[in-house]
Amino acid sequence: MRTDERAGTDERDRATRRASARVNAVSAWESLFRAQVAVMRTLAAEFPTRDISFNEYDVLFNLSRQPDRSLRLRDLNKHVLLTQPSVSRLVDRLVARGLVAKCPEPSDARGTVIRMTDSGFEMFRRVAVEHMRTITERVGGRLDADELERLAELCDKLRSE
Repeated sequence: MRTDERAGTDERDRATRRASARVNAVSAWESLFRAQVAVMRTLAAEFPTRDISFNEYDVLFNLSRQPDRSLRLRDLNKHVLLTQPSVSRLVDRLVARGLVAKCPEPSDARGTVIRMTDSGFEMFRRVAVEHMRTITERVGGRLDADELERLAELCDKLRSE
């Protein structure tokens, strides 16, 4: 085979591999997206209480993971799957119910810190125990321990910057 023919064959092989990689990436993304939607629908439908909504629980969950159970509002926005105006309205509802408090940010007068109250933490803990059962059944019931570990590793890898 001549050098120019070999170069053309090599370029076609590279183009085929790139196209295959794109198809695989899109297929994997679609599978991940559809699995996430299916799991989230199940978890929302089987959410164990009417005392708080699934989205309100998500806010309390994210606050509970912080050492002092508080986050700046703009940082909280990065953790939940809602738009900024929706998060602000949801936080206002949680404030009205005494589950969180809005506090001025000490280092920035324009900022707001959202802090989970003791009653908010009690609500979160009560709901979390039941919610974990649903998660365990829906996710843990379909994947074995090795698959769960691998799934967590892959998801963490996708989230890293």
